[in-house]
Amino acid sequence: MEKKPHFVRREFPPREVSSVSLALLLAAILLLNALLYLYVNKFYISSGRAETDPGLCPFGYFKLGAVKNCSPWLSCEAINREVRKLKCVGEGAVKKVFLSEWKENKVVLSQLTNSELKEDFLHGLKMLKALQSKHVVRLLGYCVQQFTILTEYHPLGSLRGLNETLHIPKYKGMNTWHRRLMLAIDYVSVIRYLHSSPLGTLVMCDSNDLDKVLSQYLLTSDFHILVNDLDALPLVNRSAGRLVKCGHRELRGEFVAPEQRWPYGEEVPFEDDLMPPYDEKTDIWKIPDVSNFFLGHVEGSDIVRLHLFDIHAACKKKDPAERPSAQEVLDTYRKVLTLLIREAAMPGTREML
Repeated sequence: MEKKPHFVRREFPPREVSSVSLALLLAAILLLNALLYLYVNKFYISSGRAETDPGLCPFGYFKLGAVKNCSPWLSCEAINREVRKLKCVGEGAVKKVFLSEWKENKVVLSQLTNSELKEDFLHGLKMLKALQSKHVVRLLGYCVQQFTILTEYHPLGSLRGLNETLHIPKYKGMNTWHRRLMLAIDYVSVIRYLHSSPLGTLVMCDSNDLDKVLSQYLLTSDFHILVNDLDALPLVNRSAGRLVKCGHRELRGEFVAPEQRWPYGEEVPFEDDLMPPYDEKTDIWKIPDVSNFFLGHVEGSDIVRLHLFDIHAACKKKDPAERPSAQEVLDTYRKVLTLLIREAAMPGTREML
């Protein structure tokens, strides 16, 4: 008598199924980590812009807009012949700023208005020429004889208008915690660049209050930050025993670092000769306050502040020597961004593991 084939249903042990699921989960995490690395690294490189060569042109040259070829910085003759002023868009203690046009491109023409401050103006030009990089507004030309400087135009203006810009319908999608944190990273990147610049350690002296700090920087159309005003950048040289003082007047308020304030009390009148000098750690003291502005009050910004609490506390150490370097602050900001993007992309992963 022929036996019918007997099929036995095989059950996988629960442990085997669990191992397969875990392996798939780990593979997914590794893939996601790789994608996150590429995503975050894209911002760190600032869309491929070179550290010291904006627009991939050699020193003394620039390119603007869709033009592929580099042009030499415009001379006095070229500025007078080819640049047309459109309207005045700003005026400060040192210069007047005009929105202008050059070969159908919007540009900015800055012109000295106070002859007593020509040394500050020329110092700003010297810094602008020497520090051309992805962190600094692009120089297009200058005329020393007429005290004029020509730079690239950025329609979003200075950082003072950031919150207003983010409420424009076109840019509302940018008003997120991670975009705002990226702006803070850009800002700290500029400070780090100035502290390790080709000229040495430079201190951002035009920074006695938040509004003044924000006015020194431009917001680009692709939401990066450029330093725009370089009139007050004294050099620290520790090996030569050279420290700095930001101006010759007494500085007050909690925004400036403790060492920038008059140390001898109200009973002793301020005298510039008696005021002790200081170093670049004054810039570090101000980072938490500037970053707090960048983070704003959007969903998730309080979580970012919580993760930055320790590094910001270190920035506010009374002893300048105990504060971190700009590079250490930058490294921490980047780690926090990577961590929070990972957690946002994989909610609950820790519990699954």
